Amino acid sequence: MSTERGFTLVELILAIVILSVGVAGVLVVFSTTVKSSADPVIRKNMLSIADQMMEEIVLKPYAASANTGLVVGCARAYFNDINDYDDYNVGKPKPTGICDAAGEPLPDLAAYSVEVTLDPDSVTFATQDVTLATKITVTVTKGTESLSLVGWRTNYAL
Repeated sequence: MSTERGFTLVELILAIVILSVGVAGVLVVFSTTVKSSADPVIRKNMLSIADQMMEEIVLKPYAASANTGLVVGCARAYFNDINDYDDYNVGKPKPTGICDAAGEPLPDLAAYSVEVTLDPDSVTFATQDVTLATKITVTVTKGTESLSLVGWRTNYAL
């Protein structure tokens, strides 16, 4: 009887084959995960853009007033009430890019576009039709992905 210990060549080749199949499976999972790892960053950027635009709109007065300057392109410097944002960028070819309030394009956000729509909710009191609140929808798009943020602005000055 021999007391030698170790692996035979057949056992060693079989172990290498089994380990390589396992490692290949793990690498496929890593590859799939890494390929779609930028998606959360894109969604976070879209939410940040929508949130900034929504905040800009709700901080404006509710009552309509005349603009003091000419609005050109995506500039919003002369927007002085929420009604000025109605249909902002709606129907323009995408991507239009994101601009700051002065209308200067932000190069890092050139692949994104933003649209704003307002939907006033009016109620009749006695003899006058009064708008109590406006639904604000901000939609940010990048490629085939889009994110919509919905908020309300009330006419609390009534």
